[in-house]
Amino acid sequence: MGKMITAAEAAGFVKDGMTIMIGGFMSVGTPEILMDAIVERRVKGLTLIATDTGTLGTGIGKLVAIGAISKLIASHIGLNPQTGQLMNEGKMEVYLTPQGTLAEQIRAAGAGLGGIMTPTGLGTDVEKGKQVLEIDGEKYLLEKPLKADVALLRGSIVDIEGNTFYNLNSRKKYSIQNLSDGI
Repeated sequence: MGKMITAAEAAGFVKDGMTIMIGGFMSVGTPEILMDAIVERRVKGLTLIATDTGTLGTGIGKLVAIGAISKLIASHIGLNPQTGQLMNEGKMEVYLTPQGTLAEQIRAAGAGLGGIMTPTGLGTDVEKGKQVLEIDGEKYLLEKPLKADVALLRGSIVDIEGNTFYNLNSRKKYSIQNLSDGI
């Protein structure tokens, strides 16, 4: 298989029970075409690592709507009331993680680290069940790295070599033609 594949082929990499990471923030920058292709496949039992669950009918919210996610690790669920409803009904495990901690846990996995230490979350619900380390009289939570089987990203332009370019995708949508005109 070459580097250029269809959305349906890419969605085929996502299988029941996998851990996936999806980029974007509140549906901005989320790979919508891939979300549609995954919804069409009706996968289930996913563990999702993302900043949020989008909104009703957009981005990751599409996966929430079909019940594809059984476990969520995210920073924010407030824009998608369906996520909160599923959490409250016990149909989705939700682990809320401070945004900077989430980013560092993902970075730690990519760097091959055993985790990160942060004071963020000490004395709150975030601390429950986690190891607290004391170093030079200061306390830190040990946050383990987060990794996934598959990561899904959206780029403005992706070339045949796999390079991905992100151009203004949170402010305005441009076609490739417009971008080539120097915008």
